[in-house]
Amino acid sequence: MILRVAATIMAVLALAWLGGFVWFVRTAAVPPGPLPHADGIVVLTGGGNRIEQGLHLLAAGQAPRLLVSGVLPGTAVARLARAAGIDPAVVAGRVTLGQSAISTRGNAEETVDWVRRYGLRSLIVVTAFYHMPRALAELRRALPQTALYAMPVLPDELRAVGTNRTLTLLATEYTKFLVVWLDVPHPATDRRPGEGLK
Repeated sequence: MILRVAATIMAVLALAWLGGFVWFVRTAAVPPGPLPHADGIVVLTGGGNRIEQGLHLLAAGQAPRLLVSGVLPGTAVARLARAAGIDPAVVAGRVTLGQSAISTRGNAEETVDWVRRYGLRSLIVVTAFYHMPRALAELRRALPQTALYAMPVLPDELRAVGTNRTLTLLATEYTKFLVVWLDVPHPATDRRPGEGLK
């Protein structure tokens, strides 16, 4: 009897996880609509194309300032701009490089300090599409009064891997999202070195 109840519970939980995973994949894959002008842009590092996208949004006038959260010490704004094909003079004095974050929660904490320093009320959030739901969950918890607009990025490296690896990545990220959404106390699960060109 106990085994049957346990098996039933496990089956229900598995179905709930699978249903949520389908929602997660469909939501993450939705392309963004037109972005409004915002007070700031925050790039959460950890994968390709994110910094470049954030710098292009800044150069296009989508917001007056940009935070790149989680870069390596010694990273230079001018080098990042040139790597993105942007004249460094266009973004000079408008980019903050955050070097303390080593996790998504750390990105949120670094963003809070930056938002408070400049009194920002709205942000465009740039990160990989699969990372966006968790990033927004962490940022909304840390900045409940700040409007957040998603700008998901498809990393080049994801195009080169097979379907199985992509599904594994998505499943792992969905599970991490659930931990954040359910507010389960947890250590940093995505600790990583910062990103950036020196």
